[in-house]
Amino acid sequence: MRLEEYWGIGPKTSELLAEELGVERAVEAIESADTRTLTAAGLSRGRATRILRRATGEESMDLLATRDTRDVYKELLDLAEEYAVTADAADRIRVLTPLPTREAMADRLDDVLAAKETWAALADDEQAAVLDAFGRYDADGGERAAVETAIALRETGVGEGVFEPIAALDGDALADARAALAGLAGGDRVGEGADDELDRLRDRLGQVEDLAAATPEVVEAVQESARRPDEFPDALVRYVTDETGVDASRVRDAMPDEATDARDFVDAALRDLRRSLREGVEEREAAVADRLETDLAAARGDIDAAVAAVGDVALSVSLARFAIAFDLSRPEFVDRETIAVRNARNLAIADAEAVQPVTYAVGDHDLEVHSANDPPSGDRVAVLTGANSGGKTTLLETLCQVQLLAQMGLPVPADAAEVGLVDTVVFHRRHASFNAGVLESTLRSVVPPLTDGGRTLMLVDEFEAITEPGSAADLLHGLVTLTVDRDALGVFVTHLAADLEPLPDLARTDGIFAEGLDPDLELQVDYQPRFGTVGKSTPEFIVSRLVANAGDPSERGGFETLAEAVGEAAVQRTLSDARWTEGE
Repeated sequence: MRLEEYWGIGPKTSELLAEELGVERAVEAIESADTRTLTAAGLSRGRATRILRRATGEESMDLLATRDTRDVYKELLDLAEEYAVTADAADRIRVLTPLPTREAMADRLDDVLAAKETWAALADDEQAAVLDAFGRYDADGGERAAVETAIALRETGVGEGVFEPIAALDGDALADARAALAGLAGGDRVGEGADDELDRLRDRLGQVEDLAAATPEVVEAVQESARRPDEFPDALVRYVTDETGVDASRVRDAMPDEATDARDFVDAALRDLRRSLREGVEEREAAVADRLETDLAAARGDIDAAVAAVGDVALSVSLARFAIAFDLSRPEFVDRETIAVRNARNLAIADAEAVQPVTYAVGDHDLEVHSANDPPSGDRVAVLTGANSGGKTTLLETLCQVQLLAQMGLPVPADAAEVGLVDTVVFHRRHASFNAGVLESTLRSVVPPLTDGGRTLMLVDEFEAITEPGSAADLLHGLVTLTVDRDALGVFVTHLAADLEPLPDLARTDGIFAEGLDPDLELQVDYQPRFGTVGKSTPEFIVSRLVANAGDPSERGGFETLAEAVGEAAVQRTLSDARWTEGE
């Protein structure tokens, strides 16, 4: 296969990968989503990630129909990546994509939730031991590190659930593989510790080389122990063997038959001895390398199994830790077109104090809620209205997170969720750019998914922010109608609910309500939408806070004028309620 057939790989990138990796290895790296190999070859991490996402999930990436949908997708991956136990697992998380079939989604969900159960059952010290073992894999991320990690994981004693592939590896074979990999870690040079005899020869060679670099000192030392010239050779043998451990016979064999003086004699002897030892090292190294290559070939299956097991288990544990951190649960995939959530939480604020979970739904659902404010079933489109800072945009983003996570085969941030699969998710955040170009580009991004015949989830926030209110109401009513007519699902946030009446059948209006100010004059909002009713923006609460906080009399007078405009009695009642609550 030509490298340029992959999305994002042009002639220059193809040439780079072919030169650095070779075509066959480059293709293997792309097909296996091996980010590390591609970045080592010279690609930036971002470019490698984009290429691999398309290579491994091209048929499903069209789910991300708008820039804002793609931003949510990337934010989800960023959150999950924080819980990666190895750099390789982080790379694999970055290239997770929506999956093409319900079966693939269910399979990944089963793996992640099984890993979640296994990880949650481990004691703190067991988790720490496992994380320490995975830390070995990040040493270089290669085969040797994978084998070292597999051995370390087996030594933790954790071998159930997600760790069963590690426990199933042959411990003795892994030990042999570790020895072979360690021995050949230097490429053509056999590593230290691979063979005792080779290490001894190398050590002696090094000591002889040190002596050869200090010939005058050697001559002086030998002459001190030799009383007569004929004793000099024996003295040299004793000195060299004492200093290096080389056999006396080997030293004697290296001595020259003739020499002009003592220094020439020592130089010639050490030179020949060094050559002899170097030949001995090379011969021994070649023999050891052959043995190690044989051992490595015999261990190849165990090495490959260790690499695969460590990589897969690291990814599963990473996603399990992500699921536990955010209390994610299994969504139910349904044939009906719906998205319905009970007690859903936005992952971006999941660690905020006193987060109010939200229950919401559009489409046909059977979600059991058992509250006085159950989301109705059957309405395909909802127009969401209500208080400023009331969580309307956050709710849209939460629904987008749930839909994307579910179709990626990952658990979702809700106590329960029914999810019907869609072909595209159109999420459009409020963008305060009021010009014809923005309007046109927005319509080009949100309308085509509704008209191409696929299943679509529309999540549109304050469409009126990009054009004048009168035209915005007409266009928004048209979008709601088109969404219903095309059998799509949609939630549209707007402050123009009154201008959208009458809504088409299968569409409803929901509202979020502000309930007042607390004693600190902070806005109190019930973030749970009330179904079938228009929410209130309640500007009197905001004006009340401004009146109460105004320190300058002139400034206070200006805000009091605004209070008259929005209803002075309502402002005074709000301030009175806040003070009464504080006194209570």
